[in-house]
This record gives sequence, structure tokens and C-alpha cells, in this order.
Amino acid sequence: MDEEYDVIVLGTGLTTTSMRDVYRKFDLGQDVIDFTGHALALYRTDDYLDQPCLETINRIKLYSESLARYGKSPYLYPLYGLGELPQGFARLSAIYGGTYMLNKPVDDIIMENGKVVGVKSEGEVARCKQLICDPSYIPDRVRKAGQVIRIICILSHPIKNTNDANSCQIIIPQNQVNRKSDIYVCMISYAHNVAAQGKYIAIASTTVETMEPEKEVEPALELLEPIDQKFVAISDLYEPTDDGSESQVFCSCSYDATTHFETTCNDIKDIYKRMAGSAFDFENMKRKQNDVFGEADQ
Repeated sequence: MDEEYDVIVLGTGLTTTSMRDVYRKFDLGQDVIDFTGHALALYRTDDYLDQPCLETINRIKLYSESLARYGKSPYLYPLYGLGELPQGFARLSAIYGGTYMLNKPVDDIIMENGKVVGVKSEGEVARCKQLICDPSYIPDRVRKAGQVIRIICILSHPIKNTNDANSCQIIIPQNQVNRKSDIYVCMISYAHNVAAQGKYIAIASTTVETMEPEKEVEPALELLEPIDQKFVAISDLYEPTDDGSESQVFCSCSYDATTHFETTCNDIKDIYKRMAGSAFDFENMKRKQNDVFGEADQ
């Protein structure tokens, strides 16, 4: 009977039991640990192993619920590419009174008494109380945090051993290739209206660790062979040097090597919290949607 209650006993220590102890308790091998932590929970390092297991369990639960909701994959990708996301935001912003100034260079960020008061462009100043930007606009307020290599590959075939899927995401855990960072592959295709009929686009990326970045991505490129053509880009990663509370200038981090945008979503939520003083209430948003559209399952 004692064995029957193992999970219940474990559940009482979700905030104190480490994930390493959970793996050890269920006698899971290294391959399963790598897959669970990096492909399901989407951790980028193994630091989580010595942290309370509750966060990891919640991450796995989110993956499982997303998979159950959408069927073949827990991920969503917009037709016509990622450019549809800012376009959707632009339209929604306009509904709520947002103003877009297109094709306007940023000449200067106007500060008074250490706080932002506006943005200058071609002699005009758009006044504001808070400013959101990426690192390219404020090079004096960011620091370099590393580099990422991305290789865009054009293929005439789906990736092997994926059941001829029109899209997929592959995460190669760091331990599997003797690295400190995971390697990511995101493959999309003509099915998403981002390539010509019969063509596939795969993007392989990872955090640069050596002086030979292209060699670091070879385990991913081997999965993609044969490759029609590839384009290599190495980008610096930047992060803000302060939280923006004094200047009211809130800067995002550079896009990292991940292809699932989990870290980007976390960055957006963190910026909102710093600007508003409290975390975004997703439950309240769901309640408002239900008030307008009815219950979520209708």
C-alpha cells in the first residue's frame, strides 16, 4: 500500500522537493530527463534540477494541455509568417486608439530630469510618459550578453523521421551533444504560405560558445540534409542594464536562440509588470472575454 501513495507523498513537497529528486525517485534515465526538461518543460539549462519541482510540473502540464487542445502540436504558427503578429497588434491597437507613425526615423529620445518625455523624429517630438523599445534604440542602456547563430535553410523535402510533417520543432538537448546550450530547429513550409509549393524552410539556431559557430550547429544541419541553400547570420545578444523604473524607458532583450518564443513571452510579461507595477491578469482577461462572447467552450 505504501507504493500506491508515492505520488501523494511527493505532492506534499512540491515546493521543497527538487526536480532531481523526482527523477531519481522514479528512476528515470538521462535521455528521459533531457527530453522532459528541455523539450517538454522548455528549460534552456539544467539549473532547474536543483529547484523546487512545482514549476517544472506546471510547465509539463502546460505542454500537455496545449497538445490536447490543438491536436498534433502544442505550438501555433501564423499563416504568412511571424509578420502577421505585429500586423494583428497594429489593428487591435488602432481599435483602442493607438497611433502608428510609419516610415519615421528616431532621431533622439528626449529625457528631462532622468525620465523620458518624448521621441524626436524629423524635427517633431511625440510626447510620452513611458517608452518601450528594443536594444538598438538605446545602445548606452544595454550590455552584451552573448551571441546567437541562426542558419536559414531552404529544403525541397520534409525533415527525415517526422512522418513527412509540413512543420515541426526539434530541440536537441545540450547534454546530447556535449554543449552548454540547446540547439533548436524550427521547420515551416508552403503549408503556412511562407514558401513556394513543395519547399520547406528550416531555421537552426543556438547560443554561440566557441570561435567556430557554424560547427556548433552541425548536429541540426545533419538532420536537414540535403539542403538546397543556406544563409548564416551571427547576432549579438543584448539586455537592458536597468529595469526602467527611474527613466521609464523599458527595453526588451534581444531574441535568443529559442524558436518557441517562450523566453520572448516571459520578457513581454516582465516589461508589462515593470510598467504597470503588477503582473498582467490573464484570468481577468478570460472573464471579460466570457462576458462579451459567452463561455469559452461555446
